[in-house]
Formats: sequence, structure tokens, C-alpha cells
Amino acid sequence: MTPATHPSAGLLPWQRGCAIVAGVDHGGVSPIFSASAELDGAHLRVVVTGEVDMATADTMWQTALREPAELVTLDLRRVTFFDSAAIHTVVRLADRLPERLTVLPSRQVLRVLEISGLGEQSWLHRG
Repeated sequence: MTPATHPSAGLLPWQRGCAIVAGVDHGGVSPIFSASAELDGAHLRVVVTGEVDMATADTMWQTALREPAELVTLDLRRVTFFDSAAIHTVVRLADRLPERLTVLPSRQVLRVLEISGLGEQSWLHRG
């Protein structure tokens, strides 16, 4: 079965299930990216691990918006790399979910957001 004829071909990530895992080849090292969502009443918790970059940022976006929720927590504490596409995605989520988004950053994510001038945003929790 080829990827084009696989039963999940053409489905959006959230249509394939809660856990979305994508491997990216980076010169022999394969960091694993995953984004999973869990809805608890009106609160959606999205846990992201690995590298968030141009190849994976849209999956993070789709996972965060997969279920209607009053509150969304984007848990990035296991993110090891965060580039400009990831920053753009988080800013778009904050715009889309005003006063409803909480971002829990890893050390790396916090550093990138601070360098980008976003370290004092109300949605960013250093906890």
C-alpha cells in the first residue's frame, strides 16, 4: 500500500485521532515531534514534544483548534526546538483565542520568546 492509497490519505491530522506523531530526518538524528490533545470539559490541553518548526507548526495549530474549548493550555515544556514558524503559530493562536490561551514553555521556548520580544505576554506562564 502506498502513502497515497493508505486509508488515512487525505485526512487532516485531527481526523486520524488524538495523537499526531511525525518523524523528521535531521542528518541522521530523528527527533520525534508529537502533538496530542485531551479535552476535559471546557478545557483543552495540548501537549507538544520535540521540534516545532516549519514542518510541524501547522500540526500544532490544528491540534490546538481540533475541539471547541473555552480554555486551551498549550504545554510546550517538552519542546526542544522552536523556530519562527512556531512563534508565528503561537501568536496566531493567541489572537484566535484571546484571554483563553495559556502557554507553558520549556526553557528553550521561553528563551526564544524572550529574544523575540514576547516574554511578557499575558498568555505566557513561566510556572
